[in-house]
Amino acid sequence: MDVFSAFSSIDSHSVRAGTPAETAVKRLNGIGEVLSGLDISAIRTEDDMARMLWTLETADKCIRMILAEFRTERATVVAREAKSLTDLIDRARDELTGCCSAKS
Repeated sequence: MDVFSAFSSIDSHSVRAGTPAETAVKRLNGIGEVLSGLDISAIRTEDDMARMLWTLETADKCIRMILAEFRTERATVVAREAKSLTDLIDRARDELTGCCSAKS
């Protein structure tokens, strides 16, 4: 199963940033677009795995930074989008570490 296929439905161009919450959602969608380009099945080396994990960790940190900006006015849609992305990142990490453990 390709965890990142869930990101392929994200369309950042459909979100026009007019409010801070819309800006946050647009940023989250951008993170989703980057993650949609990742392919766990393409991992061949330990360097590939390290790059994938680094990308996942960076995406997770970016999401946390976006949420920190909206600490006082955290809109439901921002929190929901961030939760969705972090859940998918966690699943991808689990799949990645499970996949690489099986190869050992």
